Amino acid sequence: MARLDAETLDLILSTLKKYAARKLTPEFLLELDHHDRFPHEVLQELYDPGQLGLQLLFIPEEYGGLGGGAYDIYRVAELMAAIDLGIATGVLATFLGTDPLNVGGTDDQKALWLGRIADESLLMAYGATEPQAGSDLAALTTKAVPVEENGVVTGYKITGRKQWISNGGVADLYTILAIAPNGPSWFVVEKDVPGFSHGKSEDKHGIRASNTAALFLEDVYVPADRLVGLKEGNGLAQAQAVFGYTRLMVGTFGLGAGWEALRRTIKYSQERAQGGSLLSEKQGYTHKLIVPNAARLEASRAYIEWVAYRLDGGEHGLQTEGAVAKYFATEAGNKAAEDAIQGHGGYGYTKEYMVEKIKRDVRITTIYEGTSEIMEWTIARDRWQSHLKTRGTFYRDWAARLDTVHAAEPQNGANFAALALRALACVLDRCWQDKLTRNQHILFRLGELIAWAETAAIFAEFVVQRPTEAIALDIPTRQALSRIHAREAALKVAADGLHWTIAAGQTDPNLPNSLNLPAIYQAQGGLMEDMDFVAGKLNSLFGSK
Repeated sequence: MARLDAETLDLILSTLKKYAARKLTPEFLLELDHHDRFPHEVLQELYDPGQLGLQLLFIPEEYGGLGGGAYDIYRVAELMAAIDLGIATGVLATFLGTDPLNVGGTDDQKALWLGRIADESLLMAYGATEPQAGSDLAALTTKAVPVEENGVVTGYKITGRKQWISNGGVADLYTILAIAPNGPSWFVVEKDVPGFSHGKSEDKHGIRASNTAALFLEDVYVPADRLVGLKEGNGLAQAQAVFGYTRLMVGTFGLGAGWEALRRTIKYSQERAQGGSLLSEKQGYTHKLIVPNAARLEASRAYIEWVAYRLDGGEHGLQTEGAVAKYFATEAGNKAAEDAIQGHGGYGYTKEYMVEKIKRDVRITTIYEGTSEIMEWTIARDRWQSHLKTRGTFYRDWAARLDTVHAAEPQNGANFAALALRALACVLDRCWQDKLTRNQHILFRLGELIAWAETAAIFAEFVVQRPTEAIALDIPTRQALSRIHAREAALKVAADGLHWTIAAGQTDPNLPNSLNLPAIYQAQGGLMEDMDFVAGKLNSLFGSK
């Protein structure tokens, strides 16, 4: 997949920043939130090719777009989430809505519909979720009944209901997943066709600047050429084909919102004095509320960038990696926003301060496009198979590669990440030998531990080889953050792995030694020094100017 040149991407980002500074002020965004208003005029300006044309990023050049890659969309999505996650969700909804066409549409369908989105700045919605289906797309009930003339299918009548649809009440075009005679299939539906309606906008906890509504379809007729790909039964495969991509973008939302909450907390800590000194000077504040969140967010960034580079390099699928990126980044963003409220004290709990809104907004990222629990299950299921197929060498081989990284770059924390991977392999072995994954909760906890270990490994591998362009942290600071995260990952994998395997009835009395717990505890040496260093760097980079 092509990527934008650096100059074009920088121009888009700088234009978006200028637009936000002028139009999307905190006062305006808080007003949208208070009145639960979808700012249609903002989306029109964001989509206007004469101003920003954000929808052009995910439309190929041959259909009038810019043909941006996963890395480009990650950079823009992070900035959008830092500005306002509700507005960002409105943009994401159009991106999601085009997915079935991008993946499964014919050349003529792409030229027509993607061309119209590019030229007419149309809003889209992605109609998959149903009231009783949620993340389980296989449980769909919406039906598409063929309409025949002289034995030839000329169209379909679609009947059903969709729930929790972003842009549901404001979109111009919809891609709707329905069950045709030969299986689930996507259809393009235009607004205002007979039998198609939407419910009221949901009164949501957060992202109140986005529109979320139910869709109702009662014998909605669509011509046969609106069947995506002109062949029935490919709907689930088309949806799954882009999970690595779409979940990466939602993970980026968690990253952007989490960092915005953290930046505001760092600035506040340099303005608020307690007990005769600034909060920014107190370890009890920085080492609990700031530094650990920065480490988790930057580990998330490293993993997101790794997946984006692979997608842009032509790899397909990456559903497991997309699930890890989405799970870890959204959980990290939610935790950073939660700690931002704590860091602001009573002020953080008031609607006057943006961190309160950010916390309500970012919470949805752990739910939509697959809940954190669905991500844990996906990660565990897929990596469990990798562990079994390789006879337990999948993570041990990865740990050996990290030994090589550590030899070349001893400051990266790759040795700590290798401890995490080896402990993880040991936990997986124990779960197999004692058949512990018969407990669903054990499988889910494995998904969590896998995400911690893999983000630590990728952060340590690429902290120097692929320094990020997205944030002004120098290499020594990123290395310290990598060491902090890898230490925590190793301890979490070993301690939680021991906890849950014992809880499920594991039978090896020597398991603590097999996990190498003494070495993992010894690896915690130097942690406070690294945290002191990072706290100072973050204060100088993101504090008051």
